[in-house]
Amino acid sequence: MGIGNIGQARYSAVSMIFHWVIAVMVIWNWRLAENAEHATREQAMAIFADHKALGIAILALSLARLLWRLTHKVPPLPANYATWERVLARTTHVLFYVLLIGLPVGGWLANSLAGREIDMFGLFTIPPLPVGRNGELGSRIFDLHAAGGTIMVYLIGLHILGALKHTFFDRDGGIFRMLPFGRVSREVRR
Repeated sequence: MGIGNIGQARYSAVSMIFHWVIAVMVIWNWRLAENAEHATREQAMAIFADHKALGIAILALSLARLLWRLTHKVPPLPANYATWERVLARTTHVLFYVLLIGLPVGGWLANSLAGREIDMFGLFTIPPLPVGRNGELGSRIFDLHAAGGTIMVYLIGLHILGALKHTFFDRDGGIFRMLPFGRVSREVRR
């Protein structure tokens, strides 16, 4: 265990931007899907058009974020984390990447199996993947997509609870690792 400086405890500005932009987009997209469930068919189609376009944007940003993470050093976890917290933190981050990439790809695949392109907010369209048509398989993938979305919501809740625990109970500045302000614990494990 060593003592690091505060720069090593905080994520980079680029990582912070990716994190918060993607987080807002995911929550917005979840709300779109929820709103579509309670809308008329015509309204739901318009809402889901935005949901799909936002999903593709999340996919693009998530791939860029993953590339950034693979090519730039991330700060080590604070020294006060118990082993179970380290395992949970790493597992949660892996699951986030799986869902941030898998959910949009699954949605695109399901739409492709229905022969539908994705309209990117009226700017351009993304054609269906070359997978042929199979409505039954597409429907099953949509069901998995919805289940994955529910898992994502619970994972976000867990992530928020962890950040709040570390910030207000452990007082190690957990949430400030992903913000450009606030006190972050200087003690890190190497």
